[in-house]
Amino acid sequence: MLYRGAQIIILDEPTAVLVPQEVDELFQSLRELTAQGVTIVFISHKLDEVLAIADDITVIRAGKTVASGVRPAEVTARDLAELMVGSELPSPETRTSTVTDVVALELDGVTLAGGDNAAKKPAHTAAGAASTGRLALDHITLKVHKGQIVGIAGVEGNGQTELLETIIGMRTPTSGRILLAGDDLSDDNTRVRRERGMAYIPEDRQRDGLMLSSPLWENVMLGYQSLAPFSKGPWMDKAAGRARADAVVRNFDVRTPGIDTMALALSGGNQQKFIVGREMLSNPSVLVAAHPTRGIDVGAQAAVWDAIRDARETGLAVLLVSADLDELIGLSDILLVMLRGRIVARLNPATVTKSELGQYMTGAKVAEEAA
Repeated sequence: MLYRGAQIIILDEPTAVLVPQEVDELFQSLRELTAQGVTIVFISHKLDEVLAIADDITVIRAGKTVASGVRPAEVTARDLAELMVGSELPSPETRTSTVTDVVALELDGVTLAGGDNAAKKPAHTAAGAASTGRLALDHITLKVHKGQIVGIAGVEGNGQTELLETIIGMRTPTSGRILLAGDDLSDDNTRVRRERGMAYIPEDRQRDGLMLSSPLWENVMLGYQSLAPFSKGPWMDKAAGRARADAVVRNFDVRTPGIDTMALALSGGNQQKFIVGREMLSNPSVLVAAHPTRGIDVGAQAAVWDAIRDARETGLAVLLVSADLDELIGLSDILLVMLRGRIVARLNPATVTKSELGQYMTGAKVAEEAA
């Protein structure tokens, strides 16, 4: 955009995948641009960032302007949150432990050959991994207990996507085992894993989470079409699908004209809320979640956090990948950091800071300790 001489630049959630240090660098660049006369429109749900970078703030709720000409020095994040959703800024904070001794999900030395094509092909030997020149996942070993949220932090592109897709069965590991409630599911397909109680919130909601040209009542059955209440002999139960879709729309505040609306007609945020609701209302034993609150407003964030916390209290095991460091630190019982396909740090979310977490994510902290 700059090379083409743009004088007005619109940035929509530009910090979604950046660590704190990278956010600081971006903001410095934006300040230099505005000093040169460039106009920046900065769209974000991260209110602290809006307050840090904006000269003038406009607040939009339900498609209407509810405030304009707001000066950052005159408001707080709580003030903006109340304008956005009518309530104070929610917090993902979770400190009451519900972790049990029962292991719900376990990965034992899971390795995945590097390269997108190689990673999606069945591979059963270590030699296959060596032939690619690198590993997308390098001997990942971890456990998620019932009642526990294990957070995975990392700059995007360091193996988080491959990790979740391998767990759900979209990719075949080169070596290692994936166990659900003690049973080895490494060779089972995605349908079997879903039937055994594994829920999945994908990173790309439109590619992997929805049939865009189908109505919501059909989409609510995706991944669960072979299970009660949707399975009726060789048929799917339309009435059950409509009832579940109604429940998702109602409980997760999905803004839609109705459950006959095609998924493509919903905004990105409402698509996300629908997927989260579908997975949470399936009563899973393990939730594998990638960026569950990406693209949704602070009010919807609070609803998603509450749903995850409530399910955790009843024994849900959660493996959470998120680019929102506040979300990771606030929700997680333990934090693991991924770098170049490996787990390089195991951190306590009660004591780690966002800055320190960012240093581990970029490799700076490891480099310092080695030096």
